[in-house]
Amino acid sequence: MQLTGAEIVVECLKEQGVDTVFGYPGGTILNVYDALYMHSGEIKHILTSHEQGAAHAADGYARATGKVGVCLATSGPGATNLVTGIATAYMDSVPMVAITCNVVLPLLGKDTFQEVDIAGVTMPITKHGYIVKDVTKLADTIRKAFAIAKEGRPGPVLVDITKDVTANKCEYEKALPAPNASSCKYTREDIEKAVELIKAAKRPFIYVGGGAVISGAAQEVRKLAELMDSPVCDTLMGKGVMDGHDERYTGMIGMHGTKASNLGVSECDLLVALGARFSDRVVGNAAMFASRAKVLHIDIDAAEINKNIKTAASVVGDLKEVLTLINRELTPVEHKEWNNHIKELKEKYPLNYDKNMLSCPYIMEEIDRITEGKALITTDVGQHQMWAAQYYKYSQPRTFLSSGGLGTMGYGLGACIGAKVGRPDTICINIAGDGCFRMNMNELATASRYQIPIIEIVINNHVLGMVRQWQTLFYDKRYSQTVLNDGVDFCMVAKGLGCEAIKVTKKDEVADAITRAIEMNRPVLIECIIPEDDKVFPMVPAGAPISEVFDAADLEKD
Repeated sequence: MQLTGAEIVVECLKEQGVDTVFGYPGGTILNVYDALYMHSGEIKHILTSHEQGAAHAADGYARATGKVGVCLATSGPGATNLVTGIATAYMDSVPMVAITCNVVLPLLGKDTFQEVDIAGVTMPITKHGYIVKDVTKLADTIRKAFAIAKEGRPGPVLVDITKDVTANKCEYEKALPAPNASSCKYTREDIEKAVELIKAAKRPFIYVGGGAVISGAAQEVRKLAELMDSPVCDTLMGKGVMDGHDERYTGMIGMHGTKASNLGVSECDLLVALGARFSDRVVGNAAMFASRAKVLHIDIDAAEINKNIKTAASVVGDLKEVLTLINRELTPVEHKEWNNHIKELKEKYPLNYDKNMLSCPYIMEEIDRITEGKALITTDVGQHQMWAAQYYKYSQPRTFLSSGGLGTMGYGLGACIGAKVGRPDTICINIAGDGCFRMNMNELATASRYQIPIIEIVINNHVLGMVRQWQTLFYDKRYSQTVLNDGVDFCMVAKGLGCEAIKVTKKDEVADAITRAIEMNRPVLIECIIPEDDKVFPMVPAGAPISEVFDAADLEKD
């Protein structure tokens, strides 16, 4: 069957089971958009307000569903506008295929209008990048892109296609997606060594990262914690793997982790790291991290083993598969004294905030209560991100979506749109700061255009909150360029972009606002005014050992 390159792109998307793409058209990609028009009943296209929004929406769709997210952009500035979203996906191991088109082959490399070497630009932030200059190679290239995006440690792949390739014709034959290639490199001895370390431990601690979400290993992790009788902490990316209500769960670890997690990990004799990369925001001072413990690291990416923290043993492979094998070898043990100690830490150092004023922690607790913990939460980056991680009880994976590795302000709204498109029956709420909301607030127009019923909660303290917190604690209150107290009215902006808007200034207005927003079943912005100097605690100074975690009470003592 003879098809144009543009038609081949669409047919390959259908082969891969793609039902939704996010993008923005332009000159070089017009042939692809013309083909999409002819298949609009099979593939839904969401026109975002900006290409960055398309990349974040594809990312959110992928994280929420476990499928590969797809975004499209034209050449030049259209393609470069995807870069931040691609980098965000790369840092958090999100499967994404970004399809761009470039100028015709004879004009490639001649500084042609809207030409840019997007494959070169994105080389450091993709698993792989392709430039397709021959229509006969297009179908296989797209198939390879999806396979690479999904296999092993997932990530984004770029496919750049010259415009003439999208117009040229060649023979097309449909092909079924190939099964994922195995990434398991462990041996029987690796499993035995892991089991031996676990059995010998007296004070074990489990540290869960985003790899546990990606592999779908939540049940296996919970079973391991039960067999080991071990406390469990998680990273920002590992939220929901352990039920936040579980008595073994101690909360997040790291710079804004709980004291119970940070002190417990500092005292344990075995740290079992599951799909985690020992980020600097987790370990603090690497030389002093878990210094009393042997480290057992299980991860699908061999490059992560011994990269940041020296291990006593490791297993390279899919976490779900590896834990299934380890759990079979373990018999239940008890660590009553150790668990009692961790329980005492949790009771002595609970998360705490000022109950007398409107605050983000209170808002998160109200969202948790009203939705019965069944909402999907996306966030931008900053104080609100940490509060959302700390105070909502995530009980299932893929219900907390946030930019962990790159820390992308402006991520959450696009991601929330993508998540809602992928999971239409789930309440999807984005938690944003006022600084982050300014970055990509135009995506409210996208939600409005398609009547995607997301809830955008802007935590407005009229400052760049996290930066101001650092300026207060470490820069002698020199608030350089962090005050945002100007004439912008976010509720008016939201209404102007076709959304509903609610302003909240008091605690007793929160529950009604959230309930009304859910009942409206259309895009709604809730602006919540909080004090400018509310701070996220606990906190560990950058580069300090996580055992030096402090909170507001510690500051008052000083």
